Amino acid sequence: MGLIDDINKLFDHRIRLGIMSILMVNDSVDFNTFKELLKVTDGNLASHTKTLEKEGYIRVEKSFIGRKPNTRYSATKVGKAAFKKHVEALEKLLKNKE
Repeated sequence: MGLIDDINKLFDHRIRLGIMSILMVNDSVDFNTFKELLKVTDGNLASHTKTLEKEGYIRVEKSFIGRKPNTRYSATKVGKAAFKKHVEALEKLLKNKE
């Protein structure tokens, strides 16, 4: 088994890595907060959240606050476990001095 086997290709992109990092420490985050924190466009953020949602890593809840639509995201148990495994694999890779 190679050192990089547990590195998850889905988290290769900095925006998806950022989304999951933020969701690991917050119960849920709304679309605009992600946009501000990650400094990305609407389209870019939407495409990356869709990828994570399709994989079952995040849950999306749409609602209205007053008349404004509000989209909130939260990490699923599967998503949290996959992200933890990915981070642990990166740590192992960094610790390995071969």
